Amino acid sequence: MTIEQAFQQTYGAPPETVVRAPGRVNLIGEHTDYNDGFVLPAAIDRAVTYAGRRRPDRLVRVHSTDFGASVEFSLDEIRKDRQNPWSNFLRGVSKFLQEDGQRLAGAELAFGGDVPREAGLSSSAAVEVGAAAFWAKLLGLALDPVYIVKLARRAENEFVGVPCGIMDQFISALGRRDHALFLDCRDLTYRHVPLRKDVKIVVCNSGVKRALAQSEYEVRLKQCRQAVSVIAETGVPVKSLRDVKPSDLAAARGRLGDLLWRRAHHVVSENHRVLEAVKVLEAGDLERFGSLMNASHDSLRDDYEVSSKELDALVEIARKQPGVLGARMTGAGFGGCTVNLVRADAAEAFAAAVSKSYQEAIGLKAEVYICQASDGALVSA
Repeated sequence: MTIEQAFQQTYGAPPETVVRAPGRVNLIGEHTDYNDGFVLPAAIDRAVTYAGRRRPDRLVRVHSTDFGASVEFSLDEIRKDRQNPWSNFLRGVSKFLQEDGQRLAGAELAFGGDVPREAGLSSSAAVEVGAAAFWAKLLGLALDPVYIVKLARRAENEFVGVPCGIMDQFISALGRRDHALFLDCRDLTYRHVPLRKDVKIVVCNSGVKRALAQSEYEVRLKQCRQAVSVIAETGVPVKSLRDVKPSDLAAARGRLGDLLWRRAHHVVSENHRVLEAVKVLEAGDLERFGSLMNASHDSLRDDYEVSSKELDALVEIARKQPGVLGARMTGAGFGGCTVNLVRADAAEAFAAAVSKSYQEAIGLKAEVYICQASDGALVSA
């Protein structure tokens, strides 16, 4: 059933407005965004779609096709809903739009999609960006794209209460078909980097929910800040790990101790990998790009310690397959997905082989998605 059909079934009339916001996969640059670093994600052809129409009052009626549930709330009093937390992303976006001076109208809407939840593919960012794009299109609001990105992140941080960087919302809003997006998370400058058409982005879902991801995310964030403080004590002018050079890190190693050094080493080395990855991708050197992906996973596993036995197994299996160029975990870690760059003519066989070998090795079914880089919500809207 399409979202338009679901809307018609729920509200008895067709929608006025339909918008789509994609999920994302991060090709390289993990746990760098909240350290003011560099990332290289791509929007994927799995998305959350909104359909809706205006109401003459201040009531918002919402139906989630994914959860098979409906709620309503007044735009005059937007509160967090602990019984229906799926609605809080929309509530938060709506609340902050109004606080910023936008006059919203009542609406009836339905939303849902095929971005797997709790898999590291940013279904929450797609819901937030989709909500902002929905209001903008329904009401004709002239909103700056980067403002929408910041608004969506604010909804997740301040209303939903989940700490996150800005990458997920950025790529969901501003992705481009057949391109990755190189983003500087400090100043939010970005550019689109072409992806060759003879490769596919293949995402493998481990089937393990990221139960530890949020709590361990907060731990890693604290550890990174501690490392910055220690390095600053050596006289190096640093605001974040983005500012730390490999020589600075080496000089501070004794002060940092093993744990903080490894955490900082991942972020510093990952930033350098992203910068090199952009250059080699623009030059069409997919083999070197793949080796950088591999090095990224090894660093996340050993230095940052956010992988898991299931993710490691998926990566190990993937690297043995014909046509694979690189394989790594993607997202916060402790479950979720891996991302693989695979030659297009080998993608179907790769997907079947990985799924079969993973089930034999781990006893879990891995859903495998052969993806194409797609337009973001504000490109396709």
